[in-house]
Amino acid sequence: MILPLPLQKLYTYRVPDDLLNQVETGKRVIVQFGKKKLYSAIVHAISHQPPKEYEAKYILDVLEEKPVVGEQQFRFWKWIATYYMCTLGEVMNAALPGPFKLESETLVTLNPDCDINSIELTDKEFLITEALTVTPHLTINDISSILEIKNVFAILKGLYIKGVIAYTENIKETYKPKTVSCIKLNETFNNDHGLSLLFAELEKTPKQLDILMAVVHLKHQHAHITKKQLIEFGGFSESSLKTLVKKEVLVEYKQQIDRLTVIHQDVDLFTFEQIKTHFESKDVSLLHGITSSGKTHVYVKLIEEQLDAGKQVLFLLPEIALTSQIVQRIRKYFGDKAFSFHSKFSPNERVEIWQKVNKGEPVVIIGARSSIFLPFKNLGLIIVDEEHETSYKQQEPAPRYHARDAAIFLAFSWKAKVLLGSATPSFESYSNAKAGKYGLVLMKNRFGEVLMPEITVGNISEDTRTKSMHGYLTAALYHAIDETLQAKQQVILFQNRRGYAPVMECQNCNWIPKCVNCDISLTYHKYIDSLKCHYCGYTTKVPVNCLACGSHLVSLKGFGTEKIEDEIKIQFPAARVLRLDLESTRTKHGHEQIISDFEAQEADILIGTQMISKGLDFANVNLVGVINADQLLYFPDFRANERAYQLLTQVSGRAGRKSKQGRVIIQTNSPMHQVIQKVLHQDYEYLFMGEDAERERFGYPPHTRLIKLIVKHKDYTTCEKAAFELQKLLYTRLGNKVIGPESPYVSRVRNLYIKEILVKTERNSPHLSGMKSFIYGCMQAVQTDKTFGKLTIFADVDPF
Repeated sequence: MILPLPLQKLYTYRVPDDLLNQVETGKRVIVQFGKKKLYSAIVHAISHQPPKEYEAKYILDVLEEKPVVGEQQFRFWKWIATYYMCTLGEVMNAALPGPFKLESETLVTLNPDCDINSIELTDKEFLITEALTVTPHLTINDISSILEIKNVFAILKGLYIKGVIAYTENIKETYKPKTVSCIKLNETFNNDHGLSLLFAELEKTPKQLDILMAVVHLKHQHAHITKKQLIEFGGFSESSLKTLVKKEVLVEYKQQIDRLTVIHQDVDLFTFEQIKTHFESKDVSLLHGITSSGKTHVYVKLIEEQLDAGKQVLFLLPEIALTSQIVQRIRKYFGDKAFSFHSKFSPNERVEIWQKVNKGEPVVIIGARSSIFLPFKNLGLIIVDEEHETSYKQQEPAPRYHARDAAIFLAFSWKAKVLLGSATPSFESYSNAKAGKYGLVLMKNRFGEVLMPEITVGNISEDTRTKSMHGYLTAALYHAIDETLQAKQQVILFQNRRGYAPVMECQNCNWIPKCVNCDISLTYHKYIDSLKCHYCGYTTKVPVNCLACGSHLVSLKGFGTEKIEDEIKIQFPAARVLRLDLESTRTKHGHEQIISDFEAQEADILIGTQMISKGLDFANVNLVGVINADQLLYFPDFRANERAYQLLTQVSGRAGRKSKQGRVIIQTNSPMHQVIQKVLHQDYEYLFMGEDAERERFGYPPHTRLIKLIVKHKDYTTCEKAAFELQKLLYTRLGNKVIGPESPYVSRVRNLYIKEILVKTERNSPHLSGMKSFIYGCMQAVQTDKTFGKLTIFADVDPF
């Protein structure tokens, strides 16, 4: 039995006689684990041999008629658990939607969309429903107490099927379509007689008469006249327009519009055929296409072919909330065969998608990393778009898998093909393509022969010396923004730090306020007028005096997106400004709303963190400005140059994507830095060659594999001792492959001290599985040593 717990072994249960015909591999069952806790577990295997080490308890109930997990999924789960050094229970937790993982503390709530009066309920169902009308939510334990019976899962299952209840966070938020404000003539005047009377009435108000004539003119050209179109057509003021709406001459209404037109059929057939040729001999191909080269068009053609063959397709995107435009394209083209799946869906929505995929119908799933766990039945193709993105790597909790790499194994188990796409491929993928392990297909021109943006440097040091800076903007970027706004085009500004200011410091003694739980300085956020920790969420009021020396000379240092927003509003007061970062996108549709508003040209300037680099396509953006590239260049990580190049190139690719050549200005103190120079000349190949030689010399990926071991404890001395004990055990077999222990950049998070050990191994070592088993054994030996108390140790395989 697989329980949703980090257990080292599977647990065996007895099957009561009345459930013998119902129990089947892959089905969910209710079991007791521990003294009181109840869980829904998955039947992994059926055996006639009871365990020798303990007395097996009985299964309490079977939750469904058909299995929810198949043999292929079990194989995939086992691979994830083995490769990423975690337990099957942790994989189960990541794989199954919330309602499939019931336990005693699961919250139950009424479904707000359900009309209870129209549904026939049993006495026990009625009691639960009545209790939920008084209390907004109950735990399963609460419901057991109300009904005075231990096993309530069968009753809850009935209520769930009837749509009366939902589990945990199920309140369903519907997708919000994009709408624009439109203007039309009141039906009363929409005839020759009515218009004549209206023209006569408005002769005394020439401005209003001009608006009326413009509406009459435009209605013959457009099915819906947007307010923006009307204002731009005649240069009318919004107040004059409002007056006519108040007079009921004009009617203002909201019209839903499609974000993107249907994808064109004119796909690059040469690229398409190259990919098909590679798929004849290779399971994985890398599509290295520059930004706006038409990769999505190729994806659609490949998806169409698979659906026509009755196959299922998985289209992976790095962050689904930021890639709504691609989702809309695919949905528009494939209609009811296209479904999106991601973490912002409610548990009930995720269950619906799970069941749809489980039927085996030909569908395309557009999803974030968790969608690799869906129960595919006939998988033919996996597309991993922006395959270089770090957000494909799961950080917390376990399993700490990489969706791109896991997708390749998933495809292999189905004998399906994988297409990796990126304008800036990860060095691992590009290395595999260069070595012939993957197919390699290049797209070197933008779709429609649009020119690549002109990229130049804004020299911060030089402009500071000559006193020509405009706040945080070099003269070059300031004037470029002004010119772009004058031309009625849009601007994107990239600053890879959120908040208002990253540091507050005393000018007298250099004291810096730090988080009480983490070893990190607090960031000032103007919108809450508080200092905030970006690791644990701790907030505190801004100190008036220095808490160390009492000085009043406490000031903010540095700048984040909030401060840039304030600065831009001062420099360009007439510009409409939006900000896209974690704070501005807290709601389910927060990203969607900001992106929609900017796409509808309801703002002139978009300021954001690296969120703005991911899959966004704005027709009217002609200028991209990078406020400070130096923050990316000098990071203590062997991947720093690779990441900096990827991010700067991806951000640059947002400029001039439709017709006119765009402009990009990268502000830096180091204009001759090799990464900056490679971005200016769009020379990915040269950067790869230099970095690859360096990594081979010092033994880093793609030439080796890394396993990071993380040790955590609330006491620093204990944490350090445990880490050195682990290092000593590892060294007996692995020798100089073991590096550390060392403290990471942030050495304490949530009151736990951290030490890290790095283990290097050959890229294609035949002993990798045995080595992981040895490492796991060493971890267990230290973790179970009672002298260290409550110690946490876990592995991060292929850390990013």
